[in-house]
Amino acid sequence: MTSSRVVVSELGEDPIAAIEQFASLQPMERPEPASLGPRDVLVAVKSASVGWVDLIMTSGQYQHMPKPPYTPGLEYAGVVEWIGDEARTTGTIAVGDAVLVDPFLAGPRSLGAYQKWGGFASYAVAPAEAVLRIPGELSFDEACNLLGNYETAYHCLVARGRLGAGETVLIHGASGSTGLAAVQVAKLLGATVIATGRSAAKLDVVKAQGADHVLVVTDFDRMRDDVKSLTGGRGVDVVYDGVGGDISAASLRCMKFGGRFLVVGWAATPGVSRGKGQRGAPNANVLPTNLIMMKGIDVLGCPTAITTANDPSIRPPRLAQVLAWAEAGQVKPHVSHTFPLAEFKAAMHAKWRGDVVGGCVLHP
Repeated sequence: MTSSRVVVSELGEDPIAAIEQFASLQPMERPEPASLGPRDVLVAVKSASVGWVDLIMTSGQYQHMPKPPYTPGLEYAGVVEWIGDEARTTGTIAVGDAVLVDPFLAGPRSLGAYQKWGGFASYAVAPAEAVLRIPGELSFDEACNLLGNYETAYHCLVARGRLGAGETVLIHGASGSTGLAAVQVAKLLGATVIATGRSAAKLDVVKAQGADHVLVVTDFDRMRDDVKSLTGGRGVDVVYDGVGGDISAASLRCMKFGGRFLVVGWAATPGVSRGKGQRGAPNANVLPTNLIMMKGIDVLGCPTAITTANDPSIRPPRLAQVLAWAEAGQVKPHVSHTFPLAEFKAAMHAKWRGDVVGGCVLHP
């Protein structure tokens, strides 16, 4: 089988333009160990997650931009093929081990020399500290959807949202990869989950993943009435909003006095910022300050990667908890779509259209 990788040669005006105009499948040689460093680990990629960040990164609409040409794929899992001398002395991994690679320390979202080694490829190289044995009984497909999704959910719900047992959380975009992770994490914290989406079929999966209540949202007044009915007229303690746009303002009317509103993302309005890596947000989302004030709501920005870069000390306990949950089988990423690497464009389109429930995976 020929080894290959996806290469983004230039940032697009938007992700669809980038995928169609500037992304291509190219042959690659297996990296020669003689060209690698003593702390390097060579991984034969088996599964690579196709995430929302992978999409918006191709147009430079993510806060962090790798310099083209680059290979996408923030998160991937595979088999260790070679280990440098210094990496071998740590004793934490061995050739043949099934591993996942930490997207904060290697791949397009990382900084430094390992940024170029994205997971949309037959092979990737990562530093020893980024290579972790797959916890518990997770498959390669599940493992490459673990860290980014569940660490995001943890940061938003725990570190920022202070969600506690007995509270109720309204989770928007619950069928997405981070939204579905948030459902599982919220249940582990002892909260009641009201999950929303646009598709009854996809919400059936969310319900099976642990949500207490699911709401198909087509009318915001009805959403408010349904949420109030489910909470005895009180409203929710926390809103987890990874969708943005009109649903954000409407959600304030679903909250109790003194609730916490978590700004996780804006998947419904990716055009808030300029394409082709230009900075600025000419179409920025807005929230009504009168409702925020009169309901005493805490609006909390939750940028997981940026916050971690500013305070690295917050990550070790978060990472340890996510890995412990996975080891114990308490969290398990759901993957609805898989594609061979040669069909990477179809995979990225499926993610962009919202066809995916949970994770979407490429198989080199």
